[in-house]
Amino acid sequence: MIIWLNGAFGSGKTQTANELCRRLNKAYLYDPENVGYWLRKNEPAELAADNFQDEPLWRSVNRDMLFHLAEQYQGIIVVPMTLVDVRYYHEIIGALRANGIEVQHFILCVREKTLRKRLHKRLEFGNSWAVRQIPRCFTAFESPVFENKLQTDGKSIPEVAEEIANRLSLTLQPRSNPILQIWKQLRTQLRAVKK
Repeated sequence: MIIWLNGAFGSGKTQTANELCRRLNKAYLYDPENVGYWLRKNEPAELAADNFQDEPLWRSVNRDMLFHLAEQYQGIIVVPMTLVDVRYYHEIIGALRANGIEVQHFILCVREKTLRKRLHKRLEFGNSWAVRQIPRCFTAFESPVFENKLQTDGKSIPEVAEEIANRLSLTLQPRSNPILQIWKQLRTQLRAVKK
């Protein structure tokens, strides 16, 4: 099974993915952005799209890699990735499903005010790329293709992970103690900023 966590930048995808991976018996976090970073480093700059999702190679490599993992790995694959273009959704998630792979897709929904506050904590201010994507994400997620919306305002990361697990009838390990939980979330956030 693949659990795809979608949502606007700052909606808690990576934090929730890490929480799920820590608390599921056997899970692997697959980050499609790594393919984008690899492409940027390994192709001439004039070939690079502004958004690496617009590169057909990014989409095909991620689709093929996820298919391979789903066929070979005997655990749950968790994918934290914003995907707003319906064509790309069908090209990746639709193709995986058409080939018999179970993909559970969730949109982590959050109010714009909360989203901006979270982005500011990540040092994303003013007219940063992530802030500029908010309207595009909100508009895209109105499409019926983006199913399983999960409102996350006022919920902690463990609560969001638990709601996803409940919807999928998955069992999670107990939560970390609160101090350790804060440390794990901070470490995840710092890793994301380094990218």
